[in-house]
Amino acid sequence: MKKVFIYFFVFLLIFFLLPALLTKKNVEAKVSDNKEINATEEEKVENYDYKNYGTIKLLHLETNEVEEVPIDTYLVNVVSAEMPADFEIEALKAQSVVARTYTIYKIQNKKHDNADICDNSGCCQAWISKEERLARWDEGVRESNWQKIEQAVNGTKGKIITYEGKPINAFFHSNSGGKTEVPVNVWGGTGYPYLQVVETSGEDNYTQYNSEVVLSKEELLEKLKVNYSDISIDFNNNDDLKILEYTDSGRVKTVKFGNHNLSGTETRSLFGLRSTNFEIIKENDNIKFSVKGYGHGVGMSQTGANTLAKEGKFYEDIIKHFYIGVEIQDINNL
Repeated sequence: MKKVFIYFFVFLLIFFLLPALLTKKNVEAKVSDNKEINATEEEKVENYDYKNYGTIKLLHLETNEVEEVPIDTYLVNVVSAEMPADFEIEALKAQSVVARTYTIYKIQNKKHDNADICDNSGCCQAWISKEERLARWDEGVRESNWQKIEQAVNGTKGKIITYEGKPINAFFHSNSGGKTEVPVNVWGGTGYPYLQVVETSGEDNYTQYNSEVVLSKEELLEKLKVNYSDISIDFNNNDDLKILEYTDSGRVKTVKFGNHNLSGTETRSLFGLRSTNFEIIKENDNIKFSVKGYGHGVGMSQTGANTLAKEGKFYEDIIKHFYIGVEIQDINNL
C-alpha cells in the first residue's frame, strides 16, 4: 500500500507539478525577453544620432537674434507652447512628431534667409522659453509637466512623417469641430493629397469646441465697412444675410452680407471667429455667430489626438488617422 502511494505521488509530480514549473520558467523567460527588447528600443531612442538636422537655427523675432539649438531641445519648447501638458502622453508624442516634421519641412522650404525657422506661430511655429513656460504653470506641476513633455519628445527622437519619401507640410490646429478641412478651402492652391477631410468623435468634450460672437447690427456693419465701404444690408430681408455655400467638411464657404458675398475665411477673420464652422442667428437687434471648433481645421486636431489617445491609440495611429497615406520614418533615412 505504501508503494502504491509513492507511485501515485511520483505520477502527480511528473504530470502536474513539473509542467507547471516549466511553464512558469517559460513565462518568466518571455517577460525577461520583452523587458530586454523594450530596454534596447529605449536605449536606441535615447542614443539616437542625427546625421543631419540635429541642430537648427532659430530666429527670435522680437530681438532679431538667431540661436543655434539642438532640434529636440527646441521641440520641447515648441510642444510646451502648442499643446496642454495634461494631455495624454501619446497625444504629446504625436504633437512632437508633427512639430519635428513641420520643422524639417520649413528647413527644406525656407522663409527666412538667416534662419531655419522662427518662434512666431503666425509665421512658423509657436515657441516659449523654459523659464516662461514654468512660470505659467502652477508650482506643484511645473517639473512634472516639463518632464512629461521631454519624455514625449525624446521618446520619438528622429521620427518624422513622410509622403512618398518626403517630409509633409504637417499642419495642425486645436479642435476640428468633428471634421477636418482641406487646405484648398483655407488658403487656396492645389492642396496636398495627405490632407483630407477626416472625422474625429469626442471633440465636443473640450472647451475649444463651442464658442460664439454676438454683435449688434451696427457693430456688424462697422466691421464690414473696414473692407467694404459701400456695404448695405436689409436686416428685415432673410436673403440679405445668409450662408450660401458650404465646404465638404461642413464649414462655411460663402456668406451673403447684403450687396457683398464674402468667403468663410474672410468672415472668420473680420469678426474674430474661432473657425469657419459657424451658423448665423438673428436675435432681436443682434447677430450671433455660433461657432464649432477652433482653428483652420487642416491636419491634426490636437483635441482629436487627445481623444484618440484616451481610447488607447498610439501616436503612430493618431498621426495616420489625420494624415492620409503617410509613413513614419527615421529622419536619417531621408
